[in-house]
Amino acid sequence: MACNAGSDVICEFTSPSIEDNVIAPRASRQRWIATRLYWSDMSSSVLQRNNVRQAGAGTTSMVFSHGFGCDQNMWRFVAPAFKADFKTVLFDHVGAGTSDITAYDPAKYSNLGGYADDLIEIGLELGWKEAVFVGHSVSAMIGVLASIRQPEMFGKLVLIGPSARYIDDDGYHGGFTSAQINELLEGLDDNHMGWSAAMAPAIIGNPDRPELGEELTNSFCRTDPAIALQFARTTFLSDNRADLPKVRAKTLVVQCSDDIIASDVVGEYVRDHIPGSSITYLKASGHCPNLSAPAETIAAIRAFV
Repeated sequence: MACNAGSDVICEFTSPSIEDNVIAPRASRQRWIATRLYWSDMSSSVLQRNNVRQAGAGTTSMVFSHGFGCDQNMWRFVAPAFKADFKTVLFDHVGAGTSDITAYDPAKYSNLGGYADDLIEIGLELGWKEAVFVGHSVSAMIGVLASIRQPEMFGKLVLIGPSARYIDDDGYHGGFTSAQINELLEGLDDNHMGWSAAMAPAIIGNPDRPELGEELTNSFCRTDPAIALQFARTTFLSDNRADLPKVRAKTLVVQCSDDIIASDVVGEYVRDHIPGSSITYLKASGHCPNLSAPAETIAAIRAFV
């Protein structure tokens, strides 16, 4: 498979050639055709399933992975800054944006491993090697899991607003009690639209810029309510603390101020438990610096990569 790196992903599927002057035996030709169709269909379905878009002129891929209730559009102020030096890759998690919603499997996506498997499949199709992964919010742990399963695929991880576990535990501060998370999930289940309108502005912060809260609210509201509820459960009930020491990729934690989803102590826990990782503190407030402070976010990523 060959991809045009100069624009949104355009893939041409190729396979071993048969010399023009050689007539292969019928059985061999049939096997060759079947193999070609199999890989073409699988490649096409993976890229279409996650609405993959690739641009840029670099040889190393930089992959941007969005958080809960969002889609790849949330990277529109950040990803273009890296097109000159990297092959930038944007995609939607299944159930988000314009992904193939028919591919949504409640069992598969009941844990973050299902999303990590999707990420790996995309990487295999596009031939990632030593790629830079940029993951926001829950996608930070999706990237962590994928890098552990396929260490040669990811050379660097940029984790923006990460949390290894959202619920407090003995000796661990996640930022929420079990009761608070249960209340959050019940509110989402009872009134998806109302929950979105109340939570999105609080999550993004920056009350002096109400347009940011409106954009995140609209993004939340566009998500199918049943899928949003399950993704919220998968996100807020996850516990990836034991996975952090297994990461071998060079890792940067990007931490915002006044982040009600992942506070400084949460980000510092991730930093302290991924070997050799570092942390950059942004002046930006809230949980979505890719929207609220793209220039500062770009600077932090660029200094790391």
